[in-house]
Amino acid sequence: MTILEILDYAGVAVFAATGALSASRKQLDIIGYLFLASVTGIGGGTMRDVILGTTPVFWVLNPTYLLVCVSVSVILFFTAHLFGSRYRVLVWLDAIGMSAYCVMGAAKGLAATGSPGVALVTGMLTATFGGILRDLLAGEPSVLLRPEVYVTAALVGSAVFVVATMIGLPLAATSALGVVSAFTVRAGALKYGWTLPIGKASPGRDPNDVM
Repeated sequence: MTILEILDYAGVAVFAATGALSASRKQLDIIGYLFLASVTGIGGGTMRDVILGTTPVFWVLNPTYLLVCVSVSVILFFTAHLFGSRYRVLVWLDAIGMSAYCVMGAAKGLAATGSPGVALVTGMLTATFGGILRDLLAGEPSVLLRPEVYVTAALVGSAVFVVATMIGLPLAATSALGVVSAFTVRAGALKYGWTLPIGKASPGRDPNDVM
């Protein structure tokens, strides 16, 4: 397999694992595991392919991706209870999946359009959309609403990959630089609470108070 194919499978597998861990936290049955793992694993890539007009989407053309999601969910159905803190494992696996997937998404966007701007958008969407769906469906606090940086890490990884590609570095180097950059930013956010400046507006009022 090529480096990008490895990153693609790795991103799907790791994101599927975070979906299965969310199912474990909610004490769902095996169908719940399969559903959350699959939605999380293929969600970002599906959004990317739809935006780029690449249809059928990647997992329809290659059902192996679905088998990866199913395998991961079945394994974690029997083993998730062994983890001391499933949420801690979830967020760190999410960081790994995001780092791999932002590079994969940027690479597909760049290959399809040749536009660095489009590559940044597809990199960010591929890396974050599955996690957003996971949190929404599982009723977990959304990664987007947490104070530490998340989308920014995907943007950094995508940007490093695109710039490195445009200056002519080999694919192995550009992929490694993108993955390491994204993971470093996200890991720093998780460990040290890195955030971006927030707006100075006051918190929103309850809708019933302004109607």
